[in-house]
Parts: sequence; C-alpha cells; structure tokens
Amino acid sequence: MRVIISGLMVILLTVGASAEVPSVRLNSGYDMPVLGLGTWTQDNATAEQSVYTAIREGYRLIDTARYYGNEQGVGKGVRRAIAEGLVSREDIFITTKIMPGNYSDPDAAIDASNNALGLGYIDLMLIHQPGRNDEGVYAALERGVKSGKIRSIGISNYYTPAEFERITRNAAILPAVVQNENHPYYQNEALRKYLERYGTVVESWYPLGGRGHTHELFGNEALREIARSHGKTVAQVILRWHIQAGYVVIPGSKNPEHIRENIGVFDFALTDDEMRTIAGLDIQRRFESW
Repeated sequence: MRVIISGLMVILLTVGASAEVPSVRLNSGYDMPVLGLGTWTQDNATAEQSVYTAIREGYRLIDTARYYGNEQGVGKGVRRAIAEGLVSREDIFITTKIMPGNYSDPDAAIDASNNALGLGYIDLMLIHQPGRNDEGVYAALERGVKSGKIRSIGISNYYTPAEFERITRNAAILPAVVQNENHPYYQNEALRKYLERYGTVVESWYPLGGRGHTHELFGNEALREIARSHGKTVAQVILRWHIQAGYVVIPGSKNPEHIRENIGVFDFALTDDEMRTIAGLDIQRRFESW
C-alpha cells in the first residue's frame, strides 16, 4: 500500500500488532521508517533495554552514534529482539554516526561501529557534524557503501544549502539523509525544500525541543488546544506535525510509557489549518549550537 505524506512517497509497513509505521524511499533505494527511537545520553545497558522495548512496540528505526558510547547496547537490544523472533535483521533500520574524534581515520571508524553493533552492516551512517577533513570522511562513507559495510549515507548538523554543496562537491553518492535539529520553534523549511531536488530526506533530532526544553513546547497553548481536539498529547501532535511536514523523526526516550506514546501518531491526522498554526510557531530558535 502506498500513500503520500507531504509529497514524499511512503510505504506502509505492518510492524507490530497495533502499529503501522510508514517508510520513505531514500535516494539510495532503501526504505527508512519515518519514526524511530533516539538513544542519545543512554548507556549500553539502558540502550539495550530501550531498543528492545521500542522494537516490541513496533519501532523499526533506531538512531545511535559512536559519540553516544552505546552502539554495543543498541546492537544487543536488536539481537535480543531477533533471537525472540520479533523481527529479522532486514526489518530493522540502524543509523549511526562518525564522531569528529575519528575524522582522521574514518575507514577504521566505520569498522569499529560495525563491530560494536554486531549486525552485519549499517543501514545509514552519517558524518556527525562539520569538522576538519569532513569531505574525506564523506569519501570514506562512499567506500563503505561500495564495500557493503553501509547501505545509505548522509550528514548531520549541516544547516544550509552552502554546507550541503560543500560536502557533496566531489561526491559520487548524494546524501540520503540530513539529520538536524528541527521542532516547531525551529523549522528549517527552506533547507528541506532545497534538498527535495536531490531526493535527500531531512531527519529531526530533538523533535520535541530536547532535554530541558520540552516544557516550552508542551506548554504552548496552540499546541495544547490541537492536542485536546484530537484527544492526543502535545508530544503526539508535535511528532505528527513532523511527519506530515515531510520529516523523519527520532524522539529519544528510555521510558516505556513514552516510547509507547510516541509511536501512537498514525491513527489521526492534523488538518490543514492545524498544520498552518504550527508552521506559524516558527521563531527560528534553536536549543543547541552544534
């Protein structure tokens, strides 16, 4: 079954007893779920349990990074779910990132992440942020694709067309994904529209505002009113907005109730007026500086 969300072709995949999570077709030819679990700040033990819980609840996209120090835990959580017959490896989409401390030897960093995850290959690997030799890092990601270690590649924390053009000026493979901070108070719609010409998808980290800032969004009266009208939480309304606006979204949580809440966004839709109301909340305010 195919449906359209904000001009993106998506495929509905039945992934659990009670959830259908759409997937967007990347320019690499692979399908990426439009909602997943972020694992920033989780240690290995916590990540293993949260990943397992998320998969049990219907998640199929998991986001980690070398910098997080939890790739081993993420891999263990996935392998646990596979061993119990909940999913196969092909059902799961794993994203990780090369951190700046490894930019001098990116090929070794790719191998280190693959070994830590223990899942055979990486579905999506990103440059974590701009830095010295990041163009060389991107070339290493391309080599990773050619060798079968990585399926799709991209960049994170590149916020302008000029930054995108710089990192790709010598590229043979265009980024499948740009992962940036995005939420109702910071909607980089200009970049998302610019990237459409390349078939590059924008993925939102801190989609709910991030640690220490969620209360600012959750207390917004316009968002609270929309949530009341749908019988949903503000978090669910924000995540639904991301998806309808054309973003992939990875809310982070280790709380089983929040993990369950965050995936409960596929049984309602925001109206055009509600989407315009949320678009009007954009004040170009980022909560982080990287």
